[in-house]
Amino acid sequence: MRILVLPALLLALAACGPSQPDSSAPPAPVAPEVSNEEMQARIAALPAPYNEASYEGGRRVFAQCRSCHTIDAGGGNRVGPNLHGVFGREIGTAEGFTYSQAVQDANFVWDADHLDHWLANPQTFLPGNRMAFAGVRDETQRRDVIAYLMAETAPQ
Repeated sequence: MRILVLPALLLALAACGPSQPDSSAPPAPVAPEVSNEEMQARIAALPAPYNEASYEGGRRVFAQCRSCHTIDAGGGNRVGPNLHGVFGREIGTAEGFTYSQAVQDANFVWDADHLDHWLANPQTFLPGNRMAFAGVRDETQRRDVIAYLMAETAPQ
């Protein structure tokens, strides 16, 4: 008799069909797609030298970072913190992320200059941090990725 219960339960669940969305709930907002050309225009409006950066170049460099960092508003933390709104944020204060003691003891606000030095060599810039990334040695690539982050992570 027990053997018949499981198939009957599965059949009953299947008969329910797919759940229908609540028609009284407003649709979830969808972020508008912004073209690469529009993003390049945002970069052109940045202060020098970031106004000369390549959005596409920065996107390619940031591909190295995506396994550890998200950049979307409300995005989760991974091995590293979410970077949305990073510029103007005090180091070590991304909500919900547990930082190394070195980062907790540091005292500065993220700006392009600090990020440039961090990205050049995170361990030299702030010894004892947990970022397992050797850095971006090429100045043009750092400029591009910083401009990309300025354009992509700015609160709207």
